[in-house]
Amino acid sequence: MKTIKFYTLTILIAVLFTACSESNDDPIVIDENPLAAFNLLSSFEANNHTVEVYSKQNQYTIGYNELFFRIKDNGTDSYISDASLTMTPMMHMEMMSHSCPKSTISNTKEASVYKGFSIFQMPGNATEYWELGLEYSFGGQTYNLAERIEVKAPADGKKRVNVFTGADENRYVLAMMPMKPEVAVNDFSAMLFKMENMMTFPVAEGYTIEIDPRMPGMGNHSSPNNQNLTFDASNNMYKGKLSLTMTGYWKINLKVKDASGALLKGEDVTEENEASSLYFEMEF
Repeated sequence: MKTIKFYTLTILIAVLFTACSESNDDPIVIDENPLAAFNLLSSFEANNHTVEVYSKQNQYTIGYNELFFRIKDNGTDSYISDASLTMTPMMHMEMMSHSCPKSTISNTKEASVYKGFSIFQMPGNATEYWELGLEYSFGGQTYNLAERIEVKAPADGKKRVNVFTGADENRYVLAMMPMKPEVAVNDFSAMLFKMENMMTFPVAEGYTIEIDPRMPGMGNHSSPNNQNLTFDASNNMYKGKLSLTMTGYWKINLKVKDASGALLKGEDVTEENEASSLYFEMEF
């Protein structure tokens, strides 16, 4: 009887050992890059680090760009999860240089991923180009880099940003937020910035952006149930409703009014005036 119990115990231990061994031999799958589904726009080598810039878009483009950043320590081949970052995009023109509206860079749910946005007003060319400056700190040290980037017009050629001087003689940047248009009443949003100087573009608060969507190829007809864009302080955006009654090319005519209701820029669409001087475009 004791012999039977001994053999039973021996077999049980062997089974448990085998199971543990097989479990330990299983590969541990680790997602090394939480941004693998995004597009790598830039990879900068500086300060014995690699700074990677990702986006859902496949290029830096005129208008709104949401950007994601990772910093790799080349010495340890590991990504930094406790950094603070700031960015300064600069457009170097033949006669002057200027920046653009941009956000702070914040942490995300992924410890090694940081995000922000930049709104480029114009594309670069052979002699005038954008440079992305980054300052980042961790471990008690601060590092800097500045690298040239290529900013292009949208692949579809549609207008998603307006730069204009208002009736108050201030300079403004108005950018449409990304959206997937449908034949429906769509949520529609934009961001409006006032240019204080070549480097500073604070959010313009409390204005109204009136919209009048039209289909130029279909008799310039409009659509019902649109709602003008008003300021949402929770995210510094202007939000409204855009009614699209059919697929095709749409021109979203715009008028911008300040907090007192004074018209800064844009015109009514009439039989004599087919479009406002301020507009966004889309085709779907």
